[in-house]
Parts: sequence; C-alpha cells; structure tokens
Amino acid sequence: MAVDVVIIGLGYVGLPLAREATSAGMSVIGFDVNKALVESLNAGRSHVDDLSDDDVTDMVKHGFRATTDEREIATAGAAVICVPTPLFEEGGPDLNAVQSATQAVARNIHPGMLVVLESTTYPGTTDELVRPILEAGGLVAGEDFHLAFSPERIDPGNKEFGPGNTPKVVGGHTPACTEAAAALYGRFVETVVRTKGTREAETAKLLENTYRHVNIALVNEMAKFCHRLGIDLWDVIRAASSKPFGFQAFYPGPGVGGHCIPIDPNYLSHNVRVRLGYPFRFVELAQEINATMPAYVARRAQNILNEAGLATTGANILLLGVTYKANIADERESPAVALARDLSSLGAKISYHDPYVAEWRPDIDVVQVDDLEGAVVSADLVILVQSHREYDADQLAAKAKRFFDTRGVTTTDDAHRL
Repeated sequence: MAVDVVIIGLGYVGLPLAREATSAGMSVIGFDVNKALVESLNAGRSHVDDLSDDDVTDMVKHGFRATTDEREIATAGAAVICVPTPLFEEGGPDLNAVQSATQAVARNIHPGMLVVLESTTYPGTTDELVRPILEAGGLVAGEDFHLAFSPERIDPGNKEFGPGNTPKVVGGHTPACTEAAAALYGRFVETVVRTKGTREAETAKLLENTYRHVNIALVNEMAKFCHRLGIDLWDVIRAASSKPFGFQAFYPGPGVGGHCIPIDPNYLSHNVRVRLGYPFRFVELAQEINATMPAYVARRAQNILNEAGLATTGANILLLGVTYKANIADERESPAVALARDLSSLGAKISYHDPYVAEWRPDIDVVQVDDLEGAVVSADLVILVQSHREYDADQLAAKAKRFFDTRGVTTTDDAHRL
C-alpha cells in the first residue's frame, strides 16, 4: 500500500496519534469530514492543546497530509478510527460518528487491511457494530482483514506521558488480529499490552476511568462532611499520602469535566442496565455525587457572602479558570458552566477570567475580564474554579475581599477552601 496508516478523525486523539506515527517515519494521512479543519492542518495550523502550529508544520514537512476524500482510505494498509463518542441525553452512547466512520472504511476496505477502533464505547461495540458493517461487502474479519480495538489514553496537557510512551492496550477479533494491531502500534509506541480480545480492551478503558470517577466522588463526598465537621480535608489527604502502599491520592473539586470522567463510566453503567437489567450502583452513585458538586460550591459561595452580611442577589462573583483542566483550553464538560448557571439562578452577577479562553458562553450573561488584579480587588467574591499556572492563588487571595479556593492550592488563611 502507498500509505502505512490512515487516521480517521483528527481531534485531540487522532492528531497526536498521527504525529507520533509520522515522527516514527511512517507514511500517514488523516481523514476528516470537516473541510475547514483539513485545510487548516494542511496549512500547518493546530487546533489541539498538545500540538503547536510548528508541530503540525513539521508533520506536513515529513509527509503527513489531511484529506476529506474517503477514497484515500483504500490506499492505506491500516485504518484507525478516532472519532468522538458522546452521550445521548438519556445517558446512552451516541455511536453515530463511529458508524459513519466505519461505513467510510467499509466502502474502501481491501484484503489484508487492519482496522482499529480507538473511540471509547461500551463492551461489544467492535464485534457487534463495527464488524458487521465491515463484513457487509463480503470480506470476513480474522480471515480477509484484521480487526482490533485499542482504547485511546490521551491526557491533554500531560507533558510527561503522550502517545509514544503511554502503554497501548490492544485486543483483536482473533489472536492474529491482536498481533497485527500490536505490530502497527509497536512501530511508534514503546509498550504494547495485549488483551484476550476486543471486549477486554474495551472494558479496560472503562475500568480505568470508572476507578477515577468513583474515587473522585469519594473525596467530593468527604469534602462536604469534613467542612461541616471543621476538618481540613486537604491536610487529611496530605497525611494519608505519606503511606507508601495501599493509598492513591484523589482530590475534591467543583465537579468533574473533560472527555473521560463525566462520560466513559456511563457507557459501562448503561450497558449493564440494558444487557443485565440492573444498575451499576457504584457508577450511578458516583455520577450523582460528582454532578451535584457545582450546586454545592454555589451554596458554599452563598454562605460565604451571607456570613459577610451580603446577599447573593446582585453580588459580583468572579470565576477564575473555566476549562475542565488546568493549563489547557479545553472546555468540554467543564463544571464551570453548571456553577455559573447555579450562581446566576441565585441572582449573582457573573464575570470570568481565563488566560486560555477567549470567549465563553455558558448560556447565561457573563462578563469577560482582562484586568485580573482589578477584577479580583473589586469582586464581592472570587472563586478559583481552575488552578491555571498563571494564577498565584495566595497572592490573589490576599488581594480579594473574599476568596473561595475549590482546588486546595492556597496556603494562607486569606481563603475559604472546599
């Protein structure tokens, strides 16, 4: 084949993957249905946090090319599907993008091709949804072409671990499919971890994020009662972390956000309900606890103002950091949105500052501020929602009339902490 691999979907998963493969000397093309995005990438412009314009320019220099022409999929020896899998309102996974991408591959599949799904989904998707579409033309998975699942493990903003040095889990439709996928990823990933099959690989990703989801819910619940009991939970976590075995630190916050924690565990709980007929109680309880944290933070803010003799109605509240994670521009599922709405419903006037977000629209009236120090000094209450590196929390807390730290980064008595 003229091309080693085609990456289908050039978002925060697909583009870094394409860069890693290109850097390893592989011939790579990227397919996406977004024409403007394709043109931007071919011009050397990046749209994801982890890659700069220079990175994309370097990819293009070394042969990477983006396209909207699905016929080019047929030129590749392997196709890797990296499209989004959001949730429907009722909580089930929306696999429309996976289905469309798989259909594009099916129209261009050829004997010997390797097809890998990376999009996070419920166990069984590769075998029950992807395989029948690919086999509709007469080719058989495991005989005429290889089929595998390999969960994405991208952590936006992580400077230590990227696609190249994060172990890659792969599970194939057959052992030979597993080996074909392992051979592909082995060309540009340091460690490949094989599973028994596609369902094990699919479930591994869900277990990883369900583990985090449940433990974050645990400390969020503890934050509530520790505050009532006058216990400093952050000090508790610091002390517990001194144990060299049997404990991993998780931290409370104003809610969970991003592409994994609020979404992935729901694939598993939805699958359990639909297939087995009973709830995955740990996941559903964790979801309930984490989803209520913005409202809890809003109530704490209201109490802080009340203690100062101020009403929430008409109060000027400044939110610092509205992305879901520190030091990146990604706003997906950010708890700042729910928090802003809750505070607005209490009558507060909301403004925000975020060095990574030029425009923020949480469906309520908000005011963007550029003068950070002036806004902090004038606000009735400042809430640190995300602890970007640009914020010196202790310094800001000292200047603010009232400062509410939801991330536990302040070290002075000038701030209220979650």
